[in-house]
Amino acid sequence: MSRRSAGLERRAPSAEVQVNPIDAQCFGRVDQALLEVASRGGRIRAQARMTERSPRGTVFATFHYAEAAAILLTLDAVDPVAKIPG
Repeated sequence: MSRRSAGLERRAPSAEVQVNPIDAQCFGRVDQALLEVASRGGRIRAQARMTERSPRGTVFATFHYAEAAAILLTLDAVDPVAKIPG
């Protein structure tokens, strides 16, 4: 997010990780809690948002915030021919 759009800043002022409410309950997490998501590629911290839009067993992380860039969770490997991320 460029942080230059007042409307976007009002609507979505910070990074979030969307979690299915049933998954969150299993892990003892609550809406708006600070959540750490980690992978082999890296880790980010962002505010949790419970939502049915995220299927059980998955999370969705907003990717356009510098303070919690979800791209840090991915590996930097690319396909040798097409040069696209794995």
